[in-house]
Amino acid sequence: MRPKILITTSTFGVKDATALTLLSGAGYDVIMNPFCRTLNEEEVTKLLKKERPVGMIAGLEPLTASVLKDASSYLKVISRCGTGLDNVDLIAAKRLAIPVLNTPAAPAEAVAELTVGLIFALIRNLTHHDHVVRAGFWSKKMGVLLSEVTLGIIGLGRVGKRVASVIQPFGTRVLACETTPDYEWIAGHGVSLVTLPELLGASDIVSLHLPYATGELHHLMNADRLKSMKRGSSLINTSRGALIDEEALCAALRDEHLAGAAIDVFEHEPYHGPLTKFTNVILSPHAGSYARATRNRMELEAAQNLLGGLAKSAA
Repeated sequence: MRPKILITTSTFGVKDATALTLLSGAGYDVIMNPFCRTLNEEEVTKLLKKERPVGMIAGLEPLTASVLKDASSYLKVISRCGTGLDNVDLIAAKRLAIPVLNTPAAPAEAVAELTVGLIFALIRNLTHHDHVVRAGFWSKKMGVLLSEVTLGIIGLGRVGKRVASVIQPFGTRVLACETTPDYEWIAGHGVSLVTLPELLGASDIVSLHLPYATGELHHLMNADRLKSMKRGSSLINTSRGALIDEEALCAALRDEHLAGAAIDVFEHEPYHGPLTKFTNVILSPHAGSYARATRNRMELEAAQNLLGGLAKSAA
């Protein structure tokens, strides 16, 4: 009997079977997520117990200490198809000697380009104009040019750098807040490094590009920080949902302190919360990496990471 690999990310291999072929060709039986959606803790526990895989390509399901402990006798490696690891109890994984790998480089271009698209949509009121025309009206809402905008990027890693590089040729002023700055890159790209309070107070658009490996950044954008944003500014999040206090964001939008928001990631997904009621908020279903070339690269990289990790564990 061939050893098994469990793939829980629900769209793996849908557009390109290269990664699946690689795994099966390496001598593994590949078990797909039978629910075709993100699993909850009970479901992933039962599925792991049933299949007893040696390796796992994980999505966004909660891999808690309990889940990992139950699977630790047979599960050797976890490979995340994506960047974020906040759904994995990394402390428990380390204690149980289960390596956890991810694909941090692959999604950067696609997430950055989605962010830039959201910037365009916000400053030119694209969704508003779409809604009014569909409703049978012909009213226009004045926008601004990118050259008039100050963009504040919180987190100047792979995605944040890419956003800055793509947007700057339009004449946009870019501020950034980063705890471990790449000073050489910053100097060469005309980005101004500032403190978080300075960025929030001066930016017309604030865009979040932070990792979320621990709870230290939970609700970074709380009521106080949202209030400290420039009146009439907008917030973009294509990073991690738990960075924003959703109730506080709703309050800031309701009070018209913020002009709008564009949110691709949510603390609880799928999302059905109160932000759906705001016409000045753009919502998308955690689709930052959903560009064909990017997705294919992520899946292949996740498969290669898993095979490499399994080979190392067997050595």
